[in-house]
Amino acid sequence: MLNGIGASDGIGVGRVMLIAEQSLDYTPREIADVDAELERFRSAVDKFCDNTMEQAEAIRQSTGEKEAEILLGHIAIIRDPFMGGEIENLIKAHQCAESAVDQICKMFIDMFSATGDDLTMQRAADVRDIRDGVISVLLGVQEVKISDAPEGTVLVVKELTPSMTAGINKENIVGIITETGSQTSHSAILARALEIPASLSVANATTQLSSEELVIVDGFKGNVLIAPDAKTIDEYTAKRDAYLREKRELENFRGKTTAGADGIEYELFCNIGTPKDATKAVEADGEGVGLFRTEFLFMDRDRLPTEDEQFDAYKQASLILKGKPLIIRTLDIGGDKEIPYLGLEKEENPFMGFRAIRYCLKNRDMFKSQIKAILRASAFGDIRIMFPLITAVEELRAGRALVEEAKADLKASGIAYDENIQVGVMTETAASGVIADLLAKEADFFSIGTNDLTGYTMAADRGNSDVGYLYSPLQPSVLRMIRRIIKCGREEGIPVGMCGEAAASPTMIPLLISFGLTEFSVSAPSVLKVRKNISKWTKAEADAVAEKVMAMTTEAEIKEYLESIV
Repeated sequence: MLNGIGASDGIGVGRVMLIAEQSLDYTPREIADVDAELERFRSAVDKFCDNTMEQAEAIRQSTGEKEAEILLGHIAIIRDPFMGGEIENLIKAHQCAESAVDQICKMFIDMFSATGDDLTMQRAADVRDIRDGVISVLLGVQEVKISDAPEGTVLVVKELTPSMTAGINKENIVGIITETGSQTSHSAILARALEIPASLSVANATTQLSSEELVIVDGFKGNVLIAPDAKTIDEYTAKRDAYLREKRELENFRGKTTAGADGIEYELFCNIGTPKDATKAVEADGEGVGLFRTEFLFMDRDRLPTEDEQFDAYKQASLILKGKPLIIRTLDIGGDKEIPYLGLEKEENPFMGFRAIRYCLKNRDMFKSQIKAILRASAFGDIRIMFPLITAVEELRAGRALVEEAKADLKASGIAYDENIQVGVMTETAASGVIADLLAKEADFFSIGTNDLTGYTMAADRGNSDVGYLYSPLQPSVLRMIRRIIKCGREEGIPVGMCGEAAASPTMIPLLISFGLTEFSVSAPSVLKVRKNISKWTKAEADAVAEKVMAMTTEAEIKEYLESIV
């Protein structure tokens, strides 16, 4: 059995189709005719973009608009004046086009990969796909085509790129196995959108598996079973059928109120990164947006977004939600993200450095522009402001003071806004947990970011496999921190939500109910499943579970117990 990361739920039983990596080797050379090489590069970009448009349309037809936008984003990146200009500068210095593309793309790949942030690291995968695509055109290498895969195929590939998925016939592909990727990578996003079970980060999968070999892909646990016997096949086929039945049953929860078995109601929101993602939240039956990450309005461009550009984005998301709550997190950026025009200096430890609220408070004009844009959009819906990485009361006070300044400016100009707009705190550090009682007196709401809260509390980088065993929200210290934050919020009468991955975890849900969480914010595809899992628990039952868990001393003990009861 091979082990990987379960990235797309389901069970797939089929025969291996190995997708070999194509050679993109080239010989770096000095070119004499710069103009001819520039034209060669530009023609290759044009052809790459034409191919990508065709692939995006194929994905739009088979999967949906959101997934197609991943590929359309590739066009935006390669057409970006900064990237293109840097490549052309190398060509003007007499480097061949292949070498120039490779070198500049590698620079971006290295920068994005070093962040440790899943969303930013995904940019590295995008740039790799772009690099390979453009160099393939330059070398005349034909793209891998998997549209002819027979029924019952399990694809095995080093990395599933968005361009590859354009050729997938999801009726014939029963499983996907890759050597790279995480639960938040594009490989995972696309596999889930196609509803194909997937196991990612299976070490040496392309050399350990053989073509036509019978395998089982367990998309829940990430396991790959090789040459299973009849009994094992029957066992996993039964699991697959049960999962498909459960998926059909989840539709019974569409349009229903999110409530526990005792009738206690909760808010079930979605996390989004772009205004268009708000459409996915509505389609998924989300009751609002608990986290709008605004970083993507600032990335992949050569200048700051204007106040009007930001206003349009926030207004668009709010109108899509039609009055449902929209919590907008102010810019969470730092030295771990490459945004040249911001002039961010590289830091030895960017996750504990000059970022998020710290950066914004030192760049008041930029920060005030964002706040004014949010305030203007608040006239069109239920919009709330959330500050990230708050570690001291002074930071919250400074942020709120800037909100009041922005309100005064708008009022003087006769521009409408919600005068009672709520201002909250994303509690994602150990410091914010320790002073949650103080912050709760001055914040209108809390939202717990369990991804960073876990990392900061455990002093463990989730991207570091050597300390990965420590990175778990079920660690006793993290659970105590979560319980304290919720308790402090409730004592001051403010709502407390959670927008980290733990909010969707079946094992965490009874604990969160017991602790008193009022709002769960999850990915759009998780909405119905979370609503169902919440419906299973009364507060009394959840309290009994929490009492046992909080008396336990190790993560392993807690995990084993919770998995046995959900």
